[in-house]
Amino acid sequence: MRNKILFLLAFLGAVFALFTAYNLGREKKALPPVFTPATNPYVKGIYSNGIIESYQPSGANINIFPEVAGTVTQVLVNQGDKVARDTPLLRIDDTVQKATVEQLKAQASAAQSQLQQLKAQPRKETLDVSKAQVDYAAANLRTAQDQYRKVETSYQLNPQSVSKDQLDNAANAVNAARTNLEVARRQYELTKAGAWVYDVRNQEHQAQATVKSSAAAQALLDKYTVRAPVDGVVLAVNTAKGSFISTQGSYGTYTQGYNPVIVLSHSQPYFSVRTFIDEILIPRLPPAAEMRAQMFLRGTDISIPLEFYQLQPYVTPKIELSNQRTERVDTRVLPVLFRFKPPENMNIYPGQLVDVYVETK
Repeated sequence: MRNKILFLLAFLGAVFALFTAYNLGREKKALPPVFTPATNPYVKGIYSNGIIESYQPSGANINIFPEVAGTVTQVLVNQGDKVARDTPLLRIDDTVQKATVEQLKAQASAAQSQLQQLKAQPRKETLDVSKAQVDYAAANLRTAQDQYRKVETSYQLNPQSVSKDQLDNAANAVNAARTNLEVARRQYELTKAGAWVYDVRNQEHQAQATVKSSAAAQALLDKYTVRAPVDGVVLAVNTAKGSFISTQGSYGTYTQGYNPVIVLSHSQPYFSVRTFIDEILIPRLPPAAEMRAQMFLRGTDISIPLEFYQLQPYVTPKIELSNQRTERVDTRVLPVLFRFKPPENMNIYPGQLVDVYVETK
């Protein structure tokens, strides 16, 4: 009985081994590809990675950085919005700057009022007081002269009637009264002449300085509202309400660097494709006027002809595709830019990676 069990187990093991060997040796049918890989459409052509960008005459998007630092209080646009030039994009907390503007406006108003006061001199009431002082000094002079004549007449009739000191004191009183009248008259003329021209000029300069300071503060206050420099489309908003931004932009948690607060593109009917030609393939490129290329959208069988429009004649390290500070590569590439009109009813976005074939000489 034991031997029968052993023979049975051995037979089953042999059958299992034969089945396993047959199953493993059978050729399996390959799965069909998800999409047809891009093939070279040219007899002679070179392959390059490409990235779709908004079409920019300068070859780059518009990166917006604020001119002042502060906390974002409002984000007024969303990604994908079309905006006109001078459209507010976001606002930064301007509480302190508003108070500064109000203070400088008050100082400018005070300086202007002081200037008007100087130009309005002499004040009628002040001139009247000065004229009254002249009249008072003239009356005092007449009184002193009358007193002197009386003392002098008495002295001439009888030298014993008044002393020499009384006569001298009366004469001195006349001289003092005459001098006081002269001072009062000069003071009247000075008051009548109004403010000194140099005081007016000095106050004019102070008023102009305060007005300019106020205007400069107002101009800086306007910078707390970030506006669109051109008509365009909002590609990216890299901040949010409550976030702190500086003139270097907003801090990116993932990139660990500073990014533009907002990225804009021009409103154009074209998209741009930035390709990067390896430096060893540069000699095979045809002249710019003869350059032809085709773009293949990854994940589809769609190809789109490209039109050359710009070459950046500077070979750089290949870091543009990821734009990461931590990327370290030895490959150097030549950026070549093409453009195309996006087909209707097709989702194509800036930042999308594509395959590009460029026809060579």
